[in-house]
Amino acid sequence: MNATLIVFLGGGIGAAVRHLVNQAVGRLAGTEFPFGIMAINITGSMIMGLAAGFFAFKATESWSQDARLFVTTGILGGYTTFSAFSLDAMLLYERGEALTALVYVVGSVVLSILGLAFGLYAVRILT
Repeated sequence: MNATLIVFLGGGIGAAVRHLVNQAVGRLAGTEFPFGIMAINITGSMIMGLAAGFFAFKATESWSQDARLFVTTGILGGYTTFSAFSLDAMLLYERGEALTALVYVVGSVVLSILGLAFGLYAVRILT
């Protein structure tokens, strides 16, 4: 199956689950603080760790690359891209590149927030 289609299908599932979890957490904990997205980022990162460890150490040949792609980039990527971000940061750290991991984490967070702020500002001055 085409890798893009696999990611597309998994991403739809993950995005739908993210929406349902965000709604459920919002009903339980309220919406004054983004508990839903925080829970999604934490659980998504934990599940990515479980999946990456499983694929690397337990299912080395029993799961096809398409199945791995469906679960990690598709479902988990649709659920939260924070899980992929967390995996990349941890892999850098585990390779002994702690400074690079730190630059990646701080740079991604700060520059993403600045990018969002720029987008909001641009829309405000253009409308």
